Amino acid sequence: MKRILVVGAGLSATSLIDYLLDKSDKNNWQVTLVDYDYNLALQKVNDHPNGIALEFDVFDVEQRNDAIRDADIVVSMLPASMHVLLAEDCVIQGVNMITASYVSNEIKALNEKAEEKGVLLLNEIGLDPGIDHLSAKKIIDEIQAKGGEITLFKSFCGGLVAPEYDNNPWNYKFTWNPRNVVLAGQGTAQFIRNNQPKFIAYNKLFRRTELIEVLDEGQFEGYANRDSLSYREIYGLENIPTMFRGTLRRPGFSEAWDVFVRMGMTDDSFTISNLSEMTWRDFTNSFLVYDKEKSVEDKLQDYLSVDDAIMQKIAWLGLFEETKIGLDEGSPAQVLQHLLEQKWALQSEDKDMIVMQHLFDYNLKNTNYHLKSSLVLRGKDQVHTAMSMTVGLPVAIATELILNGEITLTGVRIPTDKEIYLPILERLKEFDIDFIEEEFIV
Repeated sequence: MKRILVVGAGLSATSLIDYLLDKSDKNNWQVTLVDYDYNLALQKVNDHPNGIALEFDVFDVEQRNDAIRDADIVVSMLPASMHVLLAEDCVIQGVNMITASYVSNEIKALNEKAEEKGVLLLNEIGLDPGIDHLSAKKIIDEIQAKGGEITLFKSFCGGLVAPEYDNNPWNYKFTWNPRNVVLAGQGTAQFIRNNQPKFIAYNKLFRRTELIEVLDEGQFEGYANRDSLSYREIYGLENIPTMFRGTLRRPGFSEAWDVFVRMGMTDDSFTISNLSEMTWRDFTNSFLVYDKEKSVEDKLQDYLSVDDAIMQKIAWLGLFEETKIGLDEGSPAQVLQHLLEQKWALQSEDKDMIVMQHLFDYNLKNTNYHLKSSLVLRGKDQVHTAMSMTVGLPVAIATELILNGEITLTGVRIPTDKEIYLPILERLKEFDIDFIEEEFIV
């Protein structure tokens, strides 16, 4: 019997756990799900005969090592900063490990030791990063194999509410970690366009978007991710003239969100301590100029040149209301998140949607081509969301392939090797996670 240790029972682990348990009889697996919240782990295992739920503290060195020692493979669904605790012990004990998170410098530093021990530390095998790597690298390798020269690569991804359940003026609801959404874009975005390096500061980011069409789902706007430049080396496109990666929202979202950025409401660097007596109207007013003659609405509109459509979005959130905030203290970003979690929550009947699109320009035998590769996936329900499926299923399939000896690589890896991306993409089709490719001569 092969023993799988899954650490972390959060929402993103649901589809992963279901897949592993569903396949456990056929593959003779035992799946042990551990979490700090024992009841959550117990709920996810759901009395499956091949599943075990345990309470777990990743900072307990003895418990952590005992759990790894009993496993044939470890799947970490913990916050990214905690992966290294497991990874270090996995390398020492010679146990393969998988995460959906970006490779940290601490994980990278384990590469040599992992290779010496014959251990695979596979990272970035969720949605973004993850499915974006799988699908993009497949096309890049195919184009290069036939002698094509890629001159442009753009990649966009967004977690959104499905249009059938889109019923607020922001055309957005939380489908993933709210804090990450509120803090998105902080830092400087870097990309390259026509061989010119480009940088967008945070205070300009949401004003520089581009519109794209995705299949029959209409228009989306994309704003730049923080780092596109490193993907030239990751994808073997070191000399590509244009490389850009972005996040998708519905048109109009970014312009309205930019108001919060310019006001300072997304600032997470200081704490407001007198929130218990503050209303949402007070909170909004605290970021505006002092003018006792003008209303809060007039000051915001005049100070930031906000149009009526954006004012409607802000008013819908309740930022002009004389309602107490309901927090004692918090950073501006935490206060804004507190409000948005109430207003942008997925309701019980709502379904989410994942949208991803890659755009390529390439030249082959003196002919220029444009290729679009697009994915749209709707969630099934509040538990089996599109986000949960697209994060959890690639992790689960990779786990199966490693245990069955179909992936034999070692060291610190991301899924850009054909040995990884081809079988995972093929199996994802069983869950309607399948890209539609459209190619044109230009």
